[in-house]
Amino acid sequence: MKALVFQGPGQTSWQGVPDPAIKDAADAIIRVDAVTICGTDLHIIKGDVPEVTPGRILGHEAVGTVVETGGDVRNVRPGDRVLISCISSCGRCRFCREGHYGQCRGGGGWVLGHTIDGTQAEYVRVPFADLSVHPLPTAVSSHDAVLLADIFPTSYEVGVLNGNVRPGDTVVVVGAGPVGLAAIATAGLYSPGRIIAVDLAASRLNAARDLGADATANAEEEPERLVEDLTDGLGADVVIEAVGVPETFEMCTRMVRPGGRVANIGVHGKPATLHLEDLWIKDVTITTGLVDTHSTPMLLRMMAAGRLPGAAMDLAHVPRPGASGRRGPDRLDHRGRPLRTARWPVCPDPPATTRSG
Repeated sequence: MKALVFQGPGQTSWQGVPDPAIKDAADAIIRVDAVTICGTDLHIIKGDVPEVTPGRILGHEAVGTVVETGGDVRNVRPGDRVLISCISSCGRCRFCREGHYGQCRGGGGWVLGHTIDGTQAEYVRVPFADLSVHPLPTAVSSHDAVLLADIFPTSYEVGVLNGNVRPGDTVVVVGAGPVGLAAIATAGLYSPGRIIAVDLAASRLNAARDLGADATANAEEEPERLVEDLTDGLGADVVIEAVGVPETFEMCTRMVRPGGRVANIGVHGKPATLHLEDLWIKDVTITTGLVDTHSTPMLLRMMAAGRLPGAAMDLAHVPRPGASGRRGPDRLDHRGRPLRTARWPVCPDPPATTRSG
């Protein structure tokens, strides 16, 4: 099969690799039908995640069709269309039993595209399949469902829930990529007083308004002053960081009000300064986190009921790599985004080849 393989910082290749095989009775082999390129994948390519070694197949978000299962798998069977969660859960360790699947110590957690081969391929082996894939209703398209593999659970759990968004709050979302846009959409479920989006790209700020932002600010045009003006100098109740660079994290800590909350979603590859000389007296809560995906079943029900934006996220479509030439994300701009699109691509085309064996 073909797969997108990490070859070291700044280097990827779309190449032939062996088909995955069942290694454990809890595994499933899934034909990949739709994938996304996550911001974390771009951090990996930039060299920010040293645990990912050359030769690793990238990707941790996908929708696909089950083609084979191990003997212990009970919840899915060949032919089922499923959502592949970005997080795998053993279901037995302390953290899984507490619902903190991202911290799994039994061989799960964030493993796909990290410590085992991932979803940017024609087929993928998914461990702990009964707890790590979700059968999809026909009412939810693959294009919409793939947003539930990581984007929506991450924005909702690590951003909105960790930030404790409440009715009437002023919420600032710094970074209006797909995760930031999903944070705007899910923050709106809690009736905040206003949502302010901050980004460098006009197209993303327009998308933020479409998804519920009441005000937008270009990151290079004094967004802190806008927040100060809109809150009578108090600052935001909740600031969600969805970029993952020191400058944006430090900006978030300056925009939050005394007693407010900063929820960091971004994947950071460099140290950021925590200005405790300013923050110690402000009663500020700062949270970090890896998504647990405990909210995925609920979000899937909401998507099926039309309560979450799917196609309205307006992510750019690109052909499956290999379908019409090499299209791996090897060319990035100075902000780490693929040069071919201002947003993260979705690849919904079916595989071009048949699984061997």
